[in-house]
Amino acid sequence: MKVLLHRREDRGMRLAEFASRCVRRGEVHELVTTDHRETAAGSVIDRVGFLGFIEIGNAGVLDRGDRVVVGDTVVGTVLGFDACHFPNHYNILIRTERTCTGPELGLAPGQYVLFEQ
Repeated sequence: MKVLLHRREDRGMRLAEFASRCVRRGEVHELVTTDHRETAAGSVIDRVGFLGFIEIGNAGVLDRGDRVVVGDTVVGTVLGFDACHFPNHYNILIRTERTCTGPELGLAPGQYVLFEQ
């Protein structure tokens, strides 16, 4: 994990139309927290906190509503995906009560990230 420490109130991410995305082993994706609740395709996501980049260890499918756990911390649930940087990486948007950053959650390189149905 590459830990990120910034937040934005005007990010302008757009929620992708897909409620799930396949990920492959070795891909790198970004984890982003948001307090937005809207799930309609194209919804603008402005309030965000950046957790960091992760490398996918096992291929699978990530779904809206999957619980996101980093180490022993339940971060939130997958709200959806922003593809503004794709094919480089997806922004995996995580619904939280308030935006938070990697250091605020005590995240550190080497921690495991788990997505649970």
